[in-house]
Amino acid sequence: MEINFKEIGTIHTPFETREGMPVQSVQANGIKGQVVVKEELVAGLTDLDGFSHIILIYHFHKSFFDNKTHGVFATRAPKRPNPIGMSVVRLLSVEKNVLTIENVDMLDGTPLLDIKPYIADFDIHPSEKSGWIGNKREKLNSIKSDKRFE
Repeated sequence: MEINFKEIGTIHTPFETREGMPVQSVQANGIKGQVVVKEELVAGLTDLDGFSHIILIYHFHKSFFDNKTHGVFATRAPKRPNPIGMSVVRLLSVEKNVLTIENVDMLDGTPLLDIKPYIADFDIHPSEKSGWIGNKREKLNSIKSDKRFE
């Protein structure tokens, strides 16, 4: 079965290349960007401005912090069977079809597939295990995109 998605907009960020780009939104504190949603979908943005954070689901259109090989489903790397990314970003404003966001960790021109409101009561889950990444937490804030994303 083939599944097709339609781009609903474009994410604009200061990152023209992968080199030096944050690999998670938690590492992109204060970095601003914009999401331009297709004008025919502007009604879908009604009441979105009531949320402090949103989840962006996007296509890794151009393609980690560990040199050991892991299964693709045990990573968040963009090289995967379905190159779909997800980031939680701060929503600063909604004006017509333009969302101003903060804490961006994606390349400029990234095709947007969907937007969902981030709801802490639903989206925060206490975790008991963090897999292979658990012993590397101190490094999280210093890791940037590099050649391993190609």
